[in-house]
Amino acid sequence: MAETKYTEDNIRSLDWKEHIRMRPGMYIGKLGDGSSADDGIYILLKEVIDNCIDEFVMGAGKTIEIVIKDNTVNVRDYGRGIPLGKVVDVVSKMNTGGKYDTRAFKKSVGLNGVGTKAVNALSNSFKVASIRDGQQKIAEFKAGNLVNEELEDSSKRRGTKVSFVPDETIFKKYKYRNEYVERMLKNYVYLNPGLTIVFNGEKFHSENGLKDLLEDNNNQEDFLYPIIHLKGDDIEVALTHSKTQYSEEYHSFVNGQHTTQGGTHQAAFREALVKTVREHYGKNYDASDIRKSIISAIAIKVMEPVFESQTKTKLGSTDMGGNLPTVRTYINDFIGKYLDNYLHKNQDTKDAIQRKIVQAEKERKELSGIRKLARDRAKKASLHNKKLRDCRVHLQDMKKDRRLESTLFITEGDSASGSITKSRDVNTQAVFSLRGKPLNSYGMSKKIVYENEEFNLLQAALNIEESMEDLRYNNIVIATDADVDGMHIRLLLITFFLQFFPELIKENHLYILQTPLFRVRNKKETIYCYSEEERRAAIEKLTGKAEITRFKGLGEISPDEFKHFIGDDIRLEPVMLDKAMSIDNLLKFYMGKNTPDRQEFIINNLKVELDLIDENQLQNN
Repeated sequence: MAETKYTEDNIRSLDWKEHIRMRPGMYIGKLGDGSSADDGIYILLKEVIDNCIDEFVMGAGKTIEIVIKDNTVNVRDYGRGIPLGKVVDVVSKMNTGGKYDTRAFKKSVGLNGVGTKAVNALSNSFKVASIRDGQQKIAEFKAGNLVNEELEDSSKRRGTKVSFVPDETIFKKYKYRNEYVERMLKNYVYLNPGLTIVFNGEKFHSENGLKDLLEDNNNQEDFLYPIIHLKGDDIEVALTHSKTQYSEEYHSFVNGQHTTQGGTHQAAFREALVKTVREHYGKNYDASDIRKSIISAIAIKVMEPVFESQTKTKLGSTDMGGNLPTVRTYINDFIGKYLDNYLHKNQDTKDAIQRKIVQAEKERKELSGIRKLARDRAKKASLHNKKLRDCRVHLQDMKKDRRLESTLFITEGDSASGSITKSRDVNTQAVFSLRGKPLNSYGMSKKIVYENEEFNLLQAALNIEESMEDLRYNNIVIATDADVDGMHIRLLLITFFLQFFPELIKENHLYILQTPLFRVRNKKETIYCYSEEERRAAIEKLTGKAEITRFKGLGEISPDEFKHFIGDDIRLEPVMLDKAMSIDNLLKFYMGKNTPDRQEFIINNLKVELDLIDENQLQNN
C-alpha cells in the first residue's frame, strides 16, 4: 500500500466561524428543530440573554425586551452598551469580551468569550447595535461574515440590541415554542428579583425567587407543607415534599445558569439535607427516605465556575472562589444552620416531614422483597429481552456530542416496532415494544411497577428506579397509531409516568411521535402530510394526477419510508403539564370512574379524522 504524503499542504486552519459552523454541537449541544427545550435555537437565545443578565447583575438596566416573530429574534437591554470601538470584535473575535476582567464580571455565566460569536456564526443574519454616549454603532453579519458597519448619532436610551435569524441550513424546519422560551425567561426572573423581562408583550417578574419557581411549576395542592425558603449571600434554597410524587426533583442553578445535569452543588445539597435532618431528629434515617418526594431548588454564585461542557449544564467546580470554602462545605454549613433553625421554629412542618420519612421507610420495607424478585427477574429477562432494542449512545455519555439526541421509542405491537427498528439510527435511537395495552396504573402504589413485568422492564430500560439523574435517554417518545386504541395506549403510558415519574414530564423528556396521515405523490415528487390542510396543499402543489395513500397505522409504513419520519425531519409533540390542575386531579379526571365531563372533553378534543373513528367507539372507551 502506497504511503500517503503528509506535507504542509495537509495542514489547514479554520477561522473562528468556519469551526463553529462545522462543529456546532461543540458550542450549543444538539441542533434539533425546537421541539425539545435543549435544542440549539434556545441555546442561541440564551447566549444573547446571558449578556443582558450580566448587565443587570452589574446594576445596569432592569428591563429586557424580547420579540420572536417568524423565527426572527430581537433582544434589547438597557445596560451600559458595548464600547463602540469593540462592537465588531465582541461578536466576531474569539477570546474577546469583558468577562475576562473579573473586576467587571465577578460572578458571570459566560466566562468563555464564545457565546454571541456562536450565535453570529450560526445565524443567517445577525445584527448588533450598541447605543451609548449619544451614538449608535451598528454591525450586520451573514453567517458570521461582516457585511455592514456604521456609526451614527442617536438619542435612544443606552443599551444593546441584537437581532438574529438562525440559519435554516443548520437548524432544519425549526420553530420557537413559546412554552420553552417562557420557561427559560421565568428562570431568569426567579434568579434575578427586580428584573423585568417582556416577551412578545407579556411581562415576567418575580419577587420571591426560587419560592416562585416551585409554586409556578407545581400546583400547591400537591405540596405536603408550605415551601421552606432560605437565602444567604451567595446561596438560595427552596424546598417542600410532594403528596403525590415518588421521586426526587431538583432545580439547580449556578450564577443564573440552569444546570439541568446537576453537578457538585446539587450533590452537596442532597448530602446536606440528609445530614441536617438526621441531626435535627436525632435518628439515622435512610437517605432515600428523607429525600423521597422532595421538590426543591438551589441557586449558588461562584467565582469563575468550571462547567463540564460548553453548554454549561453540569457544574464541575469544587470551590466557591475568593476566600470562601469549598462548594460542599459552604452548602453543608448553610443548610445545617438555616434549615435546622427553620425546623425548630415551625413545628407543623417539622412534624409533616417526620411523618413523610416514616411513611417512606414503611413503603420501602414493604417493597424490598418484591423489588429483589423483580430485579432478579429483570436481570434474567435482560439477557434475552426482546422488548428493548438498545442504542449505543446514552444520556450519561458525557463525552459524546450526540448524547442529547438519545431517544427511546415506546411502540405498540411487533409491526410498528419492526418498522422503527429497521429504520432507526442504531447509535442514538432505541426501541421498547409493548405487548398490547399496558395496565391502567391509576391509583395504584409503586408496588405495581415491580409486579407488572412490562412496567418493571420499562423502568429498567430508562434506569430511573433510584434517581432521575441516571436517566438513559433524553427523549422518551410514545409511538402509537393515531386511532382510538393508539390514543388509549398513549393515555395509559402518560398515566404511568404521571403516577410514578412526573418529573420526566416536568423536565420535558416525554413526547408523542407525529406520523403522517397521508402520502401524496406523482412520478416526480412525494409529500408526506400530517393533517388535512397539508394534504390539500400537497394536491395543489403536485400537478397532474396525484396518488393519495392513507396511513391507518404505523405498521403500514415500510421501514424505507419510516426513516423519513424519525430522522432529521422527525416531528415530536411534547407532553406538558398544566400547572392549573394538580397531578392528583389530572389523573382523576382522565383515569378515574368514567364521567360525562371526560366523555365530552374527549369528543371535543380528540383530533382524529372522523372516517377513522366513529363517535360510538369513543364513547365506549
